Amino acid sequence: MSIALLLEQLLNGLQFGVMLFLMAAGLTLIFGVMGLINLAHGSLYMIGAFACAAVAAATGSFWIGLAASLAAAAAAGALVEILVVRRLYERDHLDQVLATFALILIFSEGTRWLFGSFPLYLDIPPQLSGAVELPGGFSYPLYRLAIIGVGIAVAVGLYWLIARTRLGMRIRAGESDREMIAALGVDIRTLYTIVFALGAALAGLAGALVGALQSVQVGMGEPVLILAFVVIVIGGIGSIKGALVGALLVGLIDTLGRFLLPKLFSLFLGPSDGATVGAALASMLIYVVMALILAVRPKGLFAVTA
Repeated sequence: MSIALLLEQLLNGLQFGVMLFLMAAGLTLIFGVMGLINLAHGSLYMIGAFACAAVAAATGSFWIGLAASLAAAAAAGALVEILVVRRLYERDHLDQVLATFALILIFSEGTRWLFGSFPLYLDIPPQLSGAVELPGGFSYPLYRLAIIGVGIAVAVGLYWLIARTRLGMRIRAGESDREMIAALGVDIRTLYTIVFALGAALAGLAGALVGALQSVQVGMGEPVLILAFVVIVIGGIGSIKGALVGALLVGLIDTLGRFLLPKLFSLFLGPSDGATVGAALASMLIYVVMALILAVRPKGLFAVTA
């Protein structure tokens, strides 16, 4: 096994982790501020991907499609918050789960009605096509490096927003004591709508970026949603820092596990059996890591304390 191949898999894991961060950041922000379990977050990821693919196909510009994905996901998130979620804040988590699960079905069937059952394909923009030579004597796709860069920029931007702005101060106060900030005159409904739209826009951005690496199809958000929940459980619910660390941890462990475990077991069991056993264990690895972390830190690595 060459060092170049291992470095390539490390970068793949980093890119996967950054994509998970874009999903998990919005999800943990919504749960931390609103206390809402939003199973429809994966549908907002799907909306972003479809909006980007459709607009890029109509205009011939990936960048216009990317802007459309942000706008479409944020608008869908705001409408969902105003029309549905706003009625669920005082309800228990079971009602929230049932209502947002129903939204998954509505969004999936609505998307299938609009775009059909066949997948759409999104081309990588010419400016980001090709590969770049990296230290170590191997090349890596420029577009995947760009996704890593976008994720880092979003993480820095979210830190600045939460820690340095008046809106961020209100968001942090809403996490700690929503009744108090409402009593102080803050429009809590508007704040909730903004937070929900922001989280939806991040999910839509993730969907648009990943749409150029895989097909854009109905139901593409649900597998990612499961991993996003794993990320926020590992990182600590409500923590943006935890979402970043948890996402990178999950991305690297999942990618390297799928790459290394089949090779490791092939040394003892032979190529065929080793690949089968290694792949099976690799698919469970992040859940094993999650269980181990929760055994030591039941609230996650960076739990937000009220």
